[in-house]
Amino acid sequence: MKHPLVLAIALAASQSAFAAEGGVREVAPGIRLTPGPTVSQAMIDEVTRADKALFAAVFDTCDIDALAGMVTDDMEFFHDKGGLTSTTGAAFVDSIRGKCARQQTGEDFMSRRELVEDSVRVYPINNYGAIEVGEHRFYAVVEGQPDRLTETAKFTQVWKNEDGTWRLARVLSYDHVLAD
Repeated sequence: MKHPLVLAIALAASQSAFAAEGGVREVAPGIRLTPGPTVSQAMIDEVTRADKALFAAVFDTCDIDALAGMVTDDMEFFHDKGGLTSTTGAAFVDSIRGKCARQQTGEDFMSRRELVEDSVRVYPINNYGAIEVGEHRFYAVVEGQPDRLTETAKFTQVWKNEDGTWRLARVLSYDHVLAD
């Protein structure tokens, strides 16, 4: 455990850095608050592009090599149906590789994901990346037939920005509701 004096110095230094940027605001004597970061349209666009590319690799193209570069090594995936389904990026990629193989043999059906565009919200995380929340729909895809809505769900995803590249680090996939 770090020495309390070291922690106090680090906290004071970080607060001083925020104050120098105009981030700390004294709302009353002795009460200083730091606002959260403000999202930019550029960040929203970057995160939604990363989201689209990731889900295209998973559902549309089964591009396992591309997918492997879109997730962090320590990625975790929590799913309301399956629990904690992946604890590493490699495990997640392997699960998608298996899904794609089962689709090729006909053991599993082809599917697609549709993002509900107006549901998406992006929230920056200082010195890390962003949180993306939203809703999506899933469809069964059968050649020669209209796509069939199978379920809807909500998601919360934590994206890590590594030198300008957005990688998926955490996923919460929940509130899955089967279509009628």
